[in-house]
Amino acid sequence: MEIFRLPFGAMASQCEIVLAAPDLARARTQAAAAMAEVARIEHKYSRYRPDSIVARINQAAGRTAVQCDDETLALLQFADELYQHSAGLFDLTSGVLRQAWDFRQPRLPDAARLAECLQRIGWPRVQRDGASIYLPQAGMQLDFGGFGKEYAADRAADVLRQHGVQHGYVNLAGDFRILGPRPNGTPWQIGIQDPRQRDRLVASIPVLQGALTTSGDYERYFELDGQRYCHILDPRDGQPVRYWRSVTILAPLAIVAGGVSTIAMLKQQQGLAYLEASGYSYLAIDHQGQPHQAVRHQTP
Repeated sequence: MEIFRLPFGAMASQCEIVLAAPDLARARTQAAAAMAEVARIEHKYSRYRPDSIVARINQAAGRTAVQCDDETLALLQFADELYQHSAGLFDLTSGVLRQAWDFRQPRLPDAARLAECLQRIGWPRVQRDGASIYLPQAGMQLDFGGFGKEYAADRAADVLRQHGVQHGYVNLAGDFRILGPRPNGTPWQIGIQDPRQRDRLVASIPVLQGALTTSGDYERYFELDGQRYCHILDPRDGQPVRYWRSVTILAPLAIVAGGVSTIAMLKQQQGLAYLEASGYSYLAIDHQGQPHQAVRHQTP
């Protein structure tokens, strides 16, 4: 068995599938199926595509309910669980804040615009009835960006497994789902980027299987008057989080790891206690650059 690396682009990011296969032709066939699954999820849940289920729900806000399939209903239920688990900090309706914040330029949002966006946030207001969902206020929106990439990584890994892959991983722009160890049984070494130096690693974490995801203040941000403003926004006041530079989580599923890392970022000073209570391995770097970590037992 040889290890093959197959890069591809998805979700406006550089991605990669790494797997062990008897030859390149087999590796390409297996990887192509997983890539197609990532593309399917991106098309289905992208807020930018007018034919996506998310766009249809958002366009119907304040007007009518939209019927959803089982996959979408399951993701909406997961979003509800994240909302409850985070005491309201993980809110699927908070994506409207991007209409006030533009991280492509160093400029604070207009106060009135930000206040108007805040009035359209509130997951408990979303009405779910059987297979339908209704946003009661015009201008309300759902945004699956908080876990869409992680869900795609999990689904791509499932497809690879269905095609016989036992050794390898999916890497969607730093969100990893590992199917199993290297063919010789040793773990994959997953590098964790320094949140202040793009070409430097702060750690290399051995992973046999499961998922590894990172949330940080270095993905989309700008600096103004010595202050960093990142894209992870508190839905209560619309302000960027500031306490953690990055939080990395090792969990069985990427969608779970991503939820935990994002909630820890949103909890700010209370994030460390939350990470300790989670039971997952983590590496968190605070606003002063100090690392905090815990390693739990991992079985192959």
